[in-house]
Parts: sequence; C-alpha cells; structure tokens
Amino acid sequence: MLALIQRVTRASVEVDGQIVGEVGEGLLALVGVQPGDDAAKVARMAQRLLGYRVFSDDAGKMNRSLADTGGGLLLVSQFTLAADTEAGMRPSFSTAAPPAEAERTFNQLVEVCRGQHGRVETGRFGAHMVVSLVNDGPVTFLLRV
Repeated sequence: MLALIQRVTRASVEVDGQIVGEVGEGLLALVGVQPGDDAAKVARMAQRLLGYRVFSDDAGKMNRSLADTGGGLLLVSQFTLAADTEAGMRPSFSTAAPPAEAERTFNQLVEVCRGQHGRVETGRFGAHMVVSLVNDGPVTFLLRV
C-alpha cells in the first residue's frame, strides 16, 4: 500500500460537478492499493497517516501529526499510484490490486481512520474525480507499508 500525502491548507474532490469530500487544514492522501495488502498493512497505513509528523511545532520543526493538530484527512483512492513505471513509455497497472480488492481494502482504511480520527473525508471509489488542493509548504511525502 502506498500513500502520497500532501500537507494542505484546503483540499476537495468533485464528482460530476459536486463536491463529495473536502477538508481545511490537514492532509490529502492519494492511496494506491497493491495485491495482497491486508488488515495489518491497513492498520499500519492508518497509523502512519494519523501519526506522521509533518506539521510544525512552535519552534517551526515538523514535530506534530494530524492526530496532534486535529486537522482533516481527505483519502482518495488512486490506482495509478501503484503503477509500474520502470520501463517503457507507458505505465503498467499489473502492480495495482484488482478493482474489487482495491475497493474493499481502501474502504477498510477509511473505516480504521474514521475510528481513530474524527475528521475523515473521501473521494468516490472508481469515479472520475477532480481533486483540488492548496499544498502547504509545499510538503509532500510518499509513504509505503
């Protein structure tokens, strides 16, 4: 499982012109599910998303997590994140989980995060989404579990 996280001042997801998820200050996480991602990986990713220290403390150092700040978490499933891009000029998606498995695993991640953090929003799995964000910093990290 992969998550490209971006610290944001705001982020939103639109489907068919309607906002389906949005947060103010917090994190946007684009999540790629890979074959074999299990409950242990879901739990570990949730722990990292909520606990990864990317927010500044009073001294300006990245010492505070989303759990510390109470910011929003916008989770967006993005199968292209799990693509194999090492060869050629076109991505291969053989390294991404099949849609049914990916949706099930992504939904588990959403449930775990919501169980531990009050402010979790999502896009819509499998839909064409328009994601808007204001990256704060910019601060972007790729998390792998």
